Amino acid sequence: MTGTAFSIACSLQPLVGQDPVIHVLAQFPALILAGALLGGRFRLPQHFTGPSLVLALVSLAIWMLPRSLDAALLDPVWMVAKFVTLPLCVGLPLAAAWSHVGSVLRGFLKAQAISMLLFLGFLYTHAPMRLCNSYLVDDQQRLGLGFVYVACALILWWIIPVFFGQISSNKKDDDNDVSRHGIELR
Repeated sequence: MTGTAFSIACSLQPLVGQDPVIHVLAQFPALILAGALLGGRFRLPQHFTGPSLVLALVSLAIWMLPRSLDAALLDPVWMVAKFVTLPLCVGLPLAAAWSHVGSVLRGFLKAQAISMLLFLGFLYTHAPMRLCNSYLVDDQQRLGLGFVYVACALILWWIIPVFFGQISSNKKDDDNDVSRHGIELR
């Protein structure tokens, strides 16, 4: 599965110079997913959770900069860096650390991701000039709308379980002796 996500990201490379939506909203997530699928196989010690999250968030912040997008299109070193850092410095550490992250921090990180996507959407749609030299203003505005659509989709994806509960395949949850939180009622 990791190889499939990475292959999809590689197959999108010829298209990224033409469309920032493919570059940022298709190739980046595919690379991060490849790393996350790889990271799901690792058991990270508890004391590495904080540094792993910092590494992932700083790496992702660097790739959010319009200058990084331009460099990844124009400089082969940056292109290779994109294919290395997004899976190994964003996806893998996030997936490996996620099981140790408490629910409050998870909620904060999810809210931060949504707010950052909405901010980027506003920035890319309302900027009076080109932010990325490699893309046209119309492309930039489509990318901004894409950020807003992704933020709305994440809101729905993360809020629906709050109202309707999570679907569990665990047989113990269906048993009357165990609550939906996994606490024995006896």
